[in-house]
Amino acid sequence: MKHLHFKDHFWSSELTSTAGYDAVIQYHNEGKRTCKEVEDFLKARATIEEKYAKDLLGLSKKVCGHNEMNTLKRSLDIFKLQMEHVSLSHLQLAQSMREEVKKLEEFKERQKEVRKKIEQHMDALHKQKASQFKKTMDSKKTYEQKCRDKEDAEQNVNRNTNNYKNIEKLMGKAQQAKLNSEEADRSYQQNVTTMGHIRDEWIKEHTGACEILEKQAIDRINFVRNTVWTHLNLLSQQCVTTDELYEEVRKSLEQCNIQDDIEHFVNLRRSGDKPPGPILYENFYRASLAPPPAVPPPINRREAPPVPGSDSDGAVYSTVQDARIH
Repeated sequence: MKHLHFKDHFWSSELTSTAGYDAVIQYHNEGKRTCKEVEDFLKARATIEEKYAKDLLGLSKKVCGHNEMNTLKRSLDIFKLQMEHVSLSHLQLAQSMREEVKKLEEFKERQKEVRKKIEQHMDALHKQKASQFKKTMDSKKTYEQKCRDKEDAEQNVNRNTNNYKNIEKLMGKAQQAKLNSEEADRSYQQNVTTMGHIRDEWIKEHTGACEILEKQAIDRINFVRNTVWTHLNLLSQQCVTTDELYEEVRKSLEQCNIQDDIEHFVNLRRSGDKPPGPILYENFYRASLAPPPAVPPPINRREAPPVPGSDSDGAVYSTVQDARIH
């Protein structure tokens, strides 16, 4: 299949027309806007990623499971740590996006410089071509008019061959008209030759400009395509990185042992292994009618008195009761 190229399909049947060239330039202007739109999109996406990263970083610093203990506490600590890493990875993603934006800006600037030189050169050629074309057409009109003047003068001579008084004057006019037509002819031919040179130069430059502009279009399409492709690769890599960080949390949660945490808490905070006794019902009225509790006899810690009549020397002692009898 034969490929189509700018240089083969952007001409016009009119020498002064710039319709083909204008169509190519319009196409490049639209391509330039596309680059700007992609650039603005990437900038906005980078800003979103940066804001998300900062918000997520702030969230990872918040208290989460501060009072928890043992394996679940370790899992929650890892959870917060990986959230911090996720936020940092999004911050790096935003930076990578801005680097891609910078590359696109530099590419646009390079194309702009090349296109500017081409447009300036072609605009000058178009003005030169239009000016020379007008000059050539004017000289053609002059030439044609001088030719008609020459023919009129010659016809006047032929019509007045019997008029000896005016024949010499008419022949002089005819001779001058002939010289004028010859001069106009040379000027016209010279302008046509110059127009031919300018046309050849313009065709050559137009062909070269089309080739360069087509190459720029190819480069632009390829660069924008690769930029979007790289952007998607960055997003995919971010998903992989994020999943790897989340996997660390999942691994930690797998190590979270519910029974271990329960036993850890029991061992750390245990307060006793027996419950308190039951609370008995006490009737208010029964409690007031009940006899006072028996008071046990006091405990005498002094030695018992000696038994009367048991003294070794035969002395007899009286008791309190004996004293009352007397």
